[in-house]
This record gives sequence, structure tokens and C-alpha cells, in this order.
Amino acid sequence: MKHLSCFIALAFIVPFNATAQNNPAMNQSFSEISDRFLEDLLKSSPVAATNLGDHRFDDRLDEVDATARAEELKSARARLADLASLEPKELSRENQVDLALLRQRLEKTIWELETLREWEWNPLDYTGTPGTSLYLLLSREFAPLNERLAKVADRCREFPRFFEQARSSLNKEKTPKIHAETAVEQNKGIITLLDKLVVPHLEELESVEKANLEEAIQVARDAVGVQQEWLENELLSHAGGEPRLSVTLYREKFSFDLFSSLSPEELRERSESEMADLHQRMYKLSTAIYAERNPEFEPLSEPTAEEKKKLIRICLEIAYEDSPTADDVVEAANHSLQLTTDFVREKDLVTLPDDPLEIILMPEFRRGVSVAYCDAPGPLEKRGETFYAVSPPPADWTEEQVNSFLREYNHRSLHNLTVHEAMPGHYVQLLRSNATSSKLRSVLSSGTFIEGWAVYCEAMMVEQGFLPDDLLMRLIVLKWNLRGVTNALLDQRIHLDGIDEAAAMKLMVDDAFQEEREAAGKYRRSLLTSVQLSTYFAGYLEVVDIRKETEALWGEDFELKRYHDTLMSFGSPPPAFVKALLLNQPIP
Repeated sequence: MKHLSCFIALAFIVPFNATAQNNPAMNQSFSEISDRFLEDLLKSSPVAATNLGDHRFDDRLDEVDATARAEELKSARARLADLASLEPKELSRENQVDLALLRQRLEKTIWELETLREWEWNPLDYTGTPGTSLYLLLSREFAPLNERLAKVADRCREFPRFFEQARSSLNKEKTPKIHAETAVEQNKGIITLLDKLVVPHLEELESVEKANLEEAIQVARDAVGVQQEWLENELLSHAGGEPRLSVTLYREKFSFDLFSSLSPEELRERSESEMADLHQRMYKLSTAIYAERNPEFEPLSEPTAEEKKKLIRICLEIAYEDSPTADDVVEAANHSLQLTTDFVREKDLVTLPDDPLEIILMPEFRRGVSVAYCDAPGPLEKRGETFYAVSPPPADWTEEQVNSFLREYNHRSLHNLTVHEAMPGHYVQLLRSNATSSKLRSVLSSGTFIEGWAVYCEAMMVEQGFLPDDLLMRLIVLKWNLRGVTNALLDQRIHLDGIDEAAAMKLMVDDAFQEEREAAGKYRRSLLTSVQLSTYFAGYLEVVDIRKETEALWGEDFELKRYHDTLMSFGSPPPAFVKALLLNQPIP
């Protein structure tokens, strides 16, 4: 019945478009082209194939040398030529969307290889692959353990070749120091992964299989050791590249990654306006919080901006008092998951998937960029858990730094983080996206829509009455709203304005009330992942816009659960395409 109700909702919202010719032969041609693209993609990147859920190439690691890049360019150009033979107006509306996504992906691939050229200056393009290749084989039970461990052994033997190709591709002088430093730390995590994820399974194998895996593990250890020595003694010592993108590269990447009608200037203007509004809303809420605890308090008649910020900080300090210990972060996140799940079910806000969700400590080889992520099974995977990964404070941090981290990720912040990453954020949306009928669209997902949905969920939960009597929770959510806005500003000010770390820290600590450790990590992240931080606020603006237009169109027939289910039924294309499909507008 669940599938039937979704069909009824779609039929009501998206009636047949009589202007589309919907030529069966043209649709078949597009289907064949998209199938060729997907097959090229899966064969050229075995680790991506495993991640997507195709296990034909689980015994291989990606080729990352000049020959592989030349083949990728050749394939992208061939598929673009294929697409040029199609007449978009003769495709179904769904295929018109997929055609636009595929063309943009192919053009982006060519731009990345020929213009951005991260393959020659970003070692993080390589450090994550070996560890991920093993992690993906063991984190989900898609096949018997002995079969998956045999593939682990095969991939371990590929490590020397892979690292040699990576070293030959990277230009030490063009590599930014911050990227080299992060690569040094991430590479160490591969050994930890081998010790904690692979070695414990040795005793579960027969003698021949055990010996085979032990020998392969040693090959991998030796290769990681050689790579570590090169990263520390060669790459890091010679790294002299500029981590900030040029204005031209940033603008081009912004266009490719966001696939949005928003320009950098428009996003900045909206961000600055929203920041001012959030400061005012946080101050108004803080006066209520403070007055509740201090009945004699009388707000200033005309407070200055700094006086408003001072009161906001005082109230945030009250929220920070309720924080987990460093050892209890995962347990606290589990509590948040139960709390948010119960609320979503009680309010019946969205149809929830039945797939399992597990909260885990983030693997070491993936740390150093973000504090948390949602790892859903790939769209081609037949089964599998979703992992909500949380990073603990690093072991080498001082007590003061750990306390800063825990204050930022207090219990109320963990509630909001869980809304974003899991319930009803990424976990729900990504699994719904995987279920869409378009395999191509599931693979070519839009980070702007994915993050926009998750940020929208943060505000929507408060709107629907999540912890209604907890004013501090509402204050923390507003702080997180401000974080998304600041992300976009920080991204532009670093890469377009060239601000230094001190100015970046001032923006995040003084204007966005972030703790020192969170701000320092966000500064690193903005240098390591240009443009990505803009997806949160840009996506949020577009998702909110879709809801406003839908409410106006549906009128009295608007019902939140039906809207949410329908919004997610189209997969994860950029928001403009979701809007067009949902509201029966022309395909951009």
C-alpha cells in the first residue's frame, strides 16, 4: 500500500504533460547511452562500484595514472557526442531531467581533469581510496565473510601499484601544505583499519585462506609504510601550493557543484541578510531564556550589536552545561536518534524506511574533514545498513580543546546533528533516493538537494513542535541555522576574498558563536573542500522555496507528510529539477 499511496500523490501533482512528444525510440536511445555511461563508470572505478553496490569488481583498486585519466576523458567525450544526437523535447520528463544531469556530469568530468586538475595537487584524492576499498567490503554483509575477505586480500595486493601511481601523479610543489598534512594523518588510519577491521577476522578462516590474507595484509602494511614515508619526507616537506582556488576556478566549480540558479553574489547577499535576521531572532529568544532564570531582568531598550551577542553567549553557555563526555558521544547520539525517531513517528511527518541504521565511531582514515556523516548503502546495493558516523575528539587534543569540542556538540546540538544526519535528514532521504526508478539519477545525486533537505529538516522539526518547552533547544537550532549561513560566507570569503585564518575565525567565533575547535575545523574544511560548504545554505533556500510554492499551489489540500514523501520520490537531483517535477513546470 505504501507504493500505491506514493503513486496516487504523484498522479495528483504531476499530470501528463501534453507538450512532451515522449518518443519511445528516443527514450530507448537515451537509456542505452546512460547504461553505457554507468558501465564505463563502474569499470573505471572499482571502489566507486563497490560503494554504489555493484560487486563485480571488488577484487580491484582504481587505476589512477595518466593512461586511466586519458581513458576517462575519451569516455566522457564519447558519451557527450552520443547525447548530442538526441532531441530532449522528445524524451519523457523524467528522462529530460536525467539527460541534463548526465550532460552536466560529463562536462564536469572533463573540466575536473583538464582545468581543475586536482589529481596533480590534492593527495586526498588518493588517501581515502585504499582504506575505503577495504571498509566497504567488510562494513556490510552483502556476501559470505570468507568471500569478502578474499576480495580484501586481492585489494591489499593492489596497494603498492596504487600508491606508486598516486606518487607519480602528484606534483609536490603544487600540493597545498594543509592537504599534505591531512593526507599524512589519514594514511596512518589505514593501518588502524587493517588492525581493527581486517585482522580480527583471521581466526575465522581456514588455514589456506588465513595464510593468503596474512600475506596480503603484510603487502598492504609495507605499501602504506612506503607511502607514509613519502608523504612525510617528500610531499609535506616540499608542499608549496595555494589551497585557495582562483576566482575563475571557484566560480566554475560553484556552477558545477551547486547546479543552481544562485550566483555567488546572490548567495552571499542572502547569507548576509539571513545572518542579521538570525542574530535578531537569537537575541529575542535569549531575552526570554534569561528572564525565565532571572525574573528581575529587564532587556535594554536599544541594545547594540555587541550587547545582543553578549546575551546570546550567556544563554548558549547554559546549553553547553549539558554536554556528553568524550567517551559518551555515540551513546548520546543514540539517545538523540530515539528521541527524534519517536517524534517523527508521533507527528507522522514522513514515511520512514525499514532499513537498519547504526551509529558508529568514524573510522580514523575518514577523520579530519567533518565531525559526522551519513553512510547509506549504494543505490545498486540489494541490502545493507546505513551508518551514522560520529568523530570523537582526537586523542592528541588538549583538555581545553576537548572541552571546546564537547561544548559545541552538547546534548541539544547532538539532537540537531541527528536530525540532519539521520532522522528525518540524510538517512531517510538517501534511502528514498536509492529507491527511485532512475538508476542514473541515484548515481548522479546532488549534494545541494541532499544538504538542503537535511538543513530544512532542522527548522521543520522545531516548526512541528520538537521539544516545544525547551527554549535552549530552539536557541541551539538557530545557532545551527547560523552555521549553515556562515558556511556559505566562509567559503566565499576564503576563496574569493582571500581572508586569512584570523579573519575566518573571527567570522565563525564572533558572528556565529562557534567554539574554537569547531571554527578551527571548519577553516580547515573550507580549504580542503572548496564550494561544498556553500551547498547547505544554497540547498536550504531552494528547498524552502519549493515548499512555499507547493503550499500556494495545493492550498487547502497541502498535507506535510504527502508533500515530504512526494518531494523525496524524485531521487536527489538538483532542487530546480525536483521543483519542476513536483510542480509540473518546464524542465530547466
